[in-house]
Amino acid sequence: MIEVEGAFAGCVALRPAKDSYWLEHFYLDPDLQGRGIGQAVMRWLLEQCDRENAVVRLNVLQGSPARRLYERHGFTVETEDEVDIFMVRGPASAR
Repeated sequence: MIEVEGAFAGCVALRPAKDSYWLEHFYLDPDLQGRGIGQAVMRWLLEQCDRENAVVRLNVLQGSPARRLYERHGFTVETEDEVDIFMVRGPASAR
């Protein structure tokens, strides 16, 4: 859960997989977007993964503005289809 000033602001999950982590269900209240909250949460999560030298994967809907956030944090397109874009961020040692 993501809280801002003690109130529910959103959620995110970081699910371990066989060879990576999957960043899933990253939602932030639209009234709180654009304030750097999502960026701070993303930075904290990725720092945890970097400590393990882990690959992180996610998928984002085609046309979603969230893609820019992911790209700013080092995610690149791995594959895509007509609905989703699958992105990956390599381990800290590979960057």
